[in-house]
Amino acid sequence: MFPAELKQNKLRVPLIVFCLRFAFKGIINYSFPKMTSFPHLAHEHLIWRWGQFHEDLQEDFWHLQMSFSEPETLWTEKMDVYNLTTVTQFILIGLSDLPEVRYPLFAAFVIIYQITLLGNGAILLAIVTERKLQNPMYYLLANLSLLDIFCPSATVPKMLKNLLTEDHSISFVGCALQLYFLVALAGTEVFLLAVMAYDRYVAICFPLRYSLIMTKVRCVQLLFGTWAAGFLNSFLHTMSTFSLSFCKSNRVYQYYCDIPPVMALSCSSTYVAEMLVLVVGGILGVGAFLITLISYIYIVSTILKIQSVEGKQKAFSTCASHLLVVFLFYGTAIFTYIRPTSSQHSPARDRLISMLYAVITPMLNPIIYSLRNTEVKGALRKVLHLRIYSQKA
Repeated sequence: MFPAELKQNKLRVPLIVFCLRFAFKGIINYSFPKMTSFPHLAHEHLIWRWGQFHEDLQEDFWHLQMSFSEPETLWTEKMDVYNLTTVTQFILIGLSDLPEVRYPLFAAFVIIYQITLLGNGAILLAIVTERKLQNPMYYLLANLSLLDIFCPSATVPKMLKNLLTEDHSISFVGCALQLYFLVALAGTEVFLLAVMAYDRYVAICFPLRYSLIMTKVRCVQLLFGTWAAGFLNSFLHTMSTFSLSFCKSNRVYQYYCDIPPVMALSCSSTYVAEMLVLVVGGILGVGAFLITLISYIYIVSTILKIQSVEGKQKAFSTCASHLLVVFLFYGTAIFTYIRPTSSQHSPARDRLISMLYAVITPMLNPIIYSLRNTEVKGALRKVLHLRIYSQKA
């Protein structure tokens, strides 16, 4: 419908109503039945009806004036309805828009990503090839290395492309898939760290019963549960986030699609999605954190009861690497998502902090385990010697 037609309709309808109500005045005055038995009631009722008619007449006259003074209002409201179109793509705001910084950042992230892939790949290769490492503790470590490969792979390639090109767009489906896998992998890592803490608790507090409690079947069941819980949790959050209406800006102030920046673009109510994050994510996240915390409370209390210094060092060395990884993971996650807001809030600073959480941590995990764990270091040396010997041969 064109503006002229909208203007014509808006002028026509109030004018007809105004004339009909004015004509209805005669019907009230001359056709109202005479109440001879109760003349005072008839008179009061007629006064009440006339008052109602007078108020309606004033309201219609005001609308008629507005129709003449602001004929374009209806057209503007109509266009606002048409503007509520579905967002088909999002724009990812990179770490920096400065050309002189983009290429150094690209080179730095390429190196970090390669170190992440090589380090975690080396740990996977060492666990697969070395028979000494084929036990529940290292099966869990292998899954952690897999997560540290998959998690940055969900964000870093797209970020590197955005640093080199001016096209920072990502499709609606691509953004949903990126958010789904990122949240699923991060959630799986939270549950996996809790399972690894429980494994260390059993190994230190019940060393003689460890092989009976942490069997291969039990380990597979725990691993299946962690992956299933992580991906199911992510499915709920992804569906609730992308079922919202997006009709405002499509600029995601992050270098990847995450729940808070995507939810901020919604023009519909985000109450249900936010409550789902708080309730479901809070219960699962806090539950996994409490399992990790309680396990280490018992571990520390058991280590302190050991009489010999060598025994304490040996017991502590078996869980030191995992404890460092836990501190690194939860420290960066809390600083990214749970830190208090301030007047000095900066989106650019938020993107740099999230980079520590999503990119740097997966690179540091294999370094921590290779430096702190003598068995992993020995297996890595053996793998390197075999590769060098095979190349020479």
